[in-house]
Amino acid sequence: MSESELDQWFPRSPIVATSPLGVIISGSLSQGLEAKLAPDRLIEGLAVGRYVVVRGQTERRFFGMITDVALETQHPEVAQFPPTEPDGFLARAYRGTLTSGRIHITPMLVLESNEVRPAKTVPAHFTQVYDASPEEVAEIFGDADEAGRFHIGEPLEMPDTRIALDLKRFVERSSGIFGKSGTGKTFLTRMVLAGIIQERAAVNLIFDMHNEYGWKSQDESRQDVKGLRQLFYDGRVSVFTLDPESSRRRGSKVDFTVRIGYEQLEPEDLEMLAPLFGFTDVQSNALYMLRRRLGLAWVRRLLDEEPDEGVRALTEEGKLHEGTLGAIQRKLAQLHRFGFLVDRADDDPIGRILDYINSGKSVVLEFGRYGNALEAYILVANYITRRIHQAYVTRKEAYLGGQGQEPRPLVITIEEAHKFLDPSIARHTIFGTIAREMRKYNVTLLVVDQRPSGIDQEVMSQIGTRVTALLDEENDIRAVFTGVAGSAALREVLARLETKQQALILGHAVPMPVVIRTRDYRDLYGEIQGHAADAADITSALYP
Repeated sequence: MSESELDQWFPRSPIVATSPLGVIISGSLSQGLEAKLAPDRLIEGLAVGRYVVVRGQTERRFFGMITDVALETQHPEVAQFPPTEPDGFLARAYRGTLTSGRIHITPMLVLESNEVRPAKTVPAHFTQVYDASPEEVAEIFGDADEAGRFHIGEPLEMPDTRIALDLKRFVERSSGIFGKSGTGKTFLTRMVLAGIIQERAAVNLIFDMHNEYGWKSQDESRQDVKGLRQLFYDGRVSVFTLDPESSRRRGSKVDFTVRIGYEQLEPEDLEMLAPLFGFTDVQSNALYMLRRRLGLAWVRRLLDEEPDEGVRALTEEGKLHEGTLGAIQRKLAQLHRFGFLVDRADDDPIGRILDYINSGKSVVLEFGRYGNALEAYILVANYITRRIHQAYVTRKEAYLGGQGQEPRPLVITIEEAHKFLDPSIARHTIFGTIAREMRKYNVTLLVVDQRPSGIDQEVMSQIGTRVTALLDEENDIRAVFTGVAGSAALREVLARLETKQQALILGHAVPMPVVIRTRDYRDLYGEIQGHAADAADITSALYP
């Protein structure tokens, strides 16, 4: 046989064809489909997370994701005695006959008559599999330029195809952004928040633990990155601070300095600090009695170096054991570290935040140097969230009773979320309540965490949309898929993500799970400023 004839029958290397990718040879709806790869397709070019379309014998198109790739041989001797030359005669003769590639496809949706529905059946044997086209992806995920949608990235190996979040659905339920340290959670969170603000899907209250969302921060190369206040220079974002000196040193433009008076603290505000302050159950319960007996100034009176008669009377009358009272006083003395706590606050931070939120402005609360103290972060986030939520409950109930306007949708962003949603306390905290309410009172959470396994399972099951970067702990991977049907195949996809600019999105805001390469945050600069300019032109035309 001549060399040209050999090349004709047994090509030296596979070539990439446009279609088909392969044919269905087995599978089921619950376990997924197995497809034999076409001889002219290069298996090295197929990665888990890639979209494919199985074009059925009717007009149905089954839209699915590659969740595994494998090599198979038809004869045991091929594996026992492989060809010595990878591109020699035997290797070329075996390829496509005794050896082949195989892909595992998880079917998710069916496209038929311009309708998209969940897959409830499977295609027949030998149905051909094709790469999904950009047009077919757009049919599923919608137009990224449509109002209320936000371009967050591109599917793997489809750089010209844009994936959009449905932001209205995103803010309808609490959402989560997860990933181990160093995977870009902060950039991803900032980008999602920018989309919510740009499309006016909701207002935001962001507890900025490490001062990364307000005015500016730095990337890993120490280049400045615009924060939300600098990105939206039209006044849609305001910055509050607990530490004005830190904000001044960093050049952050601040609208309000938050001060909390001791007389404003309630036992519920301090109870979440029990694990960090070392309160026992008896001591935690005693806080409520102390508040009743000592009045509004109860914390200040407990912190005085010389206890007054009312405090001393508690032990003298047998209302509280002297050792318990002394332990509570010693532990509460840690509050002296926080300069934002004062004897009497001149202004009401809750009223200020509500004024901004009610006017459609998102608020970023910078913690400055107090961001390094987890106790300060938990205290302030709990203190503010409890009161904001109660104000929203009151306004929503009044609206339902025909009095007043409905409050704007509010998304509250918290970092280190497992500290607020630990299984031992989640059912008793305001954050657990909000997560379970599913926007009953127009308030949802955006939780950001590197340890989703530390979050209560019931709360995780209520997380509507999950944006997950790389996780390598099995417990964390398992937690991300809590309450997600058919998650076994997706675990392999999540485990294979790259450490940067890749994420798996699943849940309420997308019609099906999608693995994306996230867009660069700096791409938003011109886009958002262009939107702001367009809005200004429209306003000036309407109101010359």
